[in-house]
Amino acid sequence: MTIASPDPNVQAQHRSLLARFLQYVQVETTADPNSAAVPSTPGQLELGRILLSQLQAMELVNATQDPFGVVRAYLPSNGLPEAEAATLVFNSHIDTAPDASGRDVRPQVVFYEGGDIELPNGLRITTEKTPELNKLKGKTLITTNGETLLGGDDKAGVAIIMEIARHLTSNPSFPRPNVLFLFTCDEEIGRGVASIDVAGLNGTVAYTFDGGGRGIVNHATFSANAAVVDFQGVNIHPAIAKNRMINAVRGVGHFLAQLPPDWSPECTEGDDGFLHPYEITGGVASVRLRLILRDFATEKLLTQETCLRNAAARTEEAFPGLQVKVSVHPQYRNMEEGLRLEPRAMQLALRAHELLNITPKLEKIRGGTDGSQFTANGLPTPNLSSGQHNIHSPLEFACLDEMADAYEIGLQLVRLWSNEPRVAPK
Repeated sequence: MTIASPDPNVQAQHRSLLARFLQYVQVETTADPNSAAVPSTPGQLELGRILLSQLQAMELVNATQDPFGVVRAYLPSNGLPEAEAATLVFNSHIDTAPDASGRDVRPQVVFYEGGDIELPNGLRITTEKTPELNKLKGKTLITTNGETLLGGDDKAGVAIIMEIARHLTSNPSFPRPNVLFLFTCDEEIGRGVASIDVAGLNGTVAYTFDGGGRGIVNHATFSANAAVVDFQGVNIHPAIAKNRMINAVRGVGHFLAQLPPDWSPECTEGDDGFLHPYEITGGVASVRLRLILRDFATEKLLTQETCLRNAAARTEEAFPGLQVKVSVHPQYRNMEEGLRLEPRAMQLALRAHELLNITPKLEKIRGGTDGSQFTANGLPTPNLSSGQHNIHSPLEFACLDEMADAYEIGLQLVRLWSNEPRVAPK
């Protein structure tokens, strides 16, 4: 770990937040979509045990780690009677994305003075491709050495929530509702809420700290399905292959050529959905192709699925004897509709920003969070900034100052919800 000229004026509170974050990112917690284990990788259990130990040291109520790796701890209201008070859930996920290595993360802490950032391995975070750098002069940034992702998605959120927990337990008179701290596993592979009884959380509202730069409030996400397409061919020695070999590799090439190119992530932005093939494994005898289907309008996922099934049928026609099987399963749904059922979720999120003179920026996520599934299961869950940038990449970095802002917003939410009843008055 390298600490290169951090801002000497960084407050003690920020240093505590930084220390937590640096500890957490050095635990390998990469999720594995090919694993049937829960959680999918043992490092998630390891980081969960660290969080559990720290929560227990804070003397929170019922701090536990369940067999599925989920860590939770609770503080009862110190205002309204516990049974009448709202229950505020703070959530972040422990795992990191499998898009880049999360092993041997070596964070670099830099006081940013402008320009491009050269990483130790020679990669550069440029202002051209990362224009938000231009707004971060004079801030403390944490990068990698260029060989791994950082894990700010979502260990920045984990650190923020742990600091909120520390503040509340160190200041027992700070006004609060019932507060549940919840850390999930395998969010990056769509399983973050799979093992949780959402109704059993008894939450009034939840907030995920799993977003980008300062002041961002996400009120909508993609709806998402995942698809697996299996191509079953026949292999035989190529010397005697005429009229006998059925090449699944050629089949998958034919299949991919039929997908509309303007539906790809490379060609879409804003409210556009996409259909994204991202992994191919196999050989002549069999190939497995994985894809993700995304759109803000849930009904459009069916159009994307139909496209896949039509491409499969045409590929079987083009390669007699080749079997092409398409399997699609839901991952998460757009949270926008569910948030309308509890207007206080967004109203108080925006108010918390305003109290800190931070202009909230309403944005849709071209992706999803655990909050998508929480909301679909009846727990309204907007997503808040945690200072992440260039996620899922060795060019990833986090901004400590933005993390500190998110921490302050979290405390404002605690204060605002302290006077709110469990059920909003009609």
